[in-house]
Amino acid sequence: MKDIVVKHEKLRAGIAALLESSGSEAREAGIVTDHLVEANLKGHDSHGVGMVPAYVRSIKEGKLKLNRRLKLVRDDGPFLVGDAQMGHGHVMALDLTDLAIARAKRDGIAVAGLIMSHHIGRVGTYGERCAEAGLISLHFVNVAGHRALVAPFRGTDGRFNTNPICLTLPATGKNPPTILDFATSRIALGKVRVAKNKGKQVPPGTLLNAKGKPTTDPKVMFVDPPAKPGAVVTFGEHKGYGLALFAEIFGAALVGGLTIAPEHPRTYGVVNNMLEIVIDPARLTDMQGLKREIDAVVAYFKASPPAKSKEPVLVPGDPERLSRAARLAKGIPIDATTWGELRAAADMAGLGAAKFAALAK
Repeated sequence: MKDIVVKHEKLRAGIAALLESSGSEAREAGIVTDHLVEANLKGHDSHGVGMVPAYVRSIKEGKLKLNRRLKLVRDDGPFLVGDAQMGHGHVMALDLTDLAIARAKRDGIAVAGLIMSHHIGRVGTYGERCAEAGLISLHFVNVAGHRALVAPFRGTDGRFNTNPICLTLPATGKNPPTILDFATSRIALGKVRVAKNKGKQVPPGTLLNAKGKPTTDPKVMFVDPPAKPGAVVTFGEHKGYGLALFAEIFGAALVGGLTIAPEHPRTYGVVNNMLEIVIDPARLTDMQGLKREIDAVVAYFKASPPAKSKEPVLVPGDPERLSRAARLAKGIPIDATTWGELRAAADMAGLGAAKFAALAK
């Protein structure tokens, strides 16, 4: 079946109404909606509105707590730790990031931890917020609260999850912010879900089946217990695996959050914990000189002759900007399975499938 193509303004209206019907106050629904639709615009459908059905199920199961406020459990100079109390992670991570930005502008650096948060979504969103404030940031995130789905290098079953990392640089005048945001797995689990919904295979070398053998079938990741799921592999063999381990420790253990260690409960659904380090570069160097060097390095990298004539060299953040421009003009494609899941979620939330479709399409 063909994708359904919707304008972002309509989609925002439909998703916001759905989330408000699920019980979110207007601010919470607006922040979550903007985060999800922006992820779709930037080409990250894995972290877009297709997540809403899972959120509605988590609300019904009591795993996602609505309208919570970030609770600071540590506030010591440049050091902050906020307890999200299993609230909507998009709101909690944004509020913590704003606190970290203010503290970095005051003290030159902020080291902030987020614990016990429901899904925070696309981590690049918070890096972009720091870069827009003229700051540099590093973000390490773990994923706990449910079964492990990513295999360690040389392993055959899940022992951790996609554990993303994000690094950012501010704009220079000649170049927009540089945003590097990646899962330490070879493929994000959300992208596996998108492939399943579209009836497509995933690229070779990304998944293992329940017996630990390579597969391209995304359905191996979506089986109900007690069936054993397959596993995603890390990117770059031992390198991605090593980064995933540090994201687990930095993102959770270092800030007092829940790790994937087996003695911890896995009944929360999704738990994200995050360490973010936000730096004011003006405390370290002359800003004009830094921006000059960023521009020089970016220009040098991009000047490499492309391997394919129609695919020039890009830098982190370029693919998202190109996708956003195209989807603002042409609309956001949503596969038929995901659209059906959104209509069902609207029914479950009390909005109704027909009303959601009328608002969003």
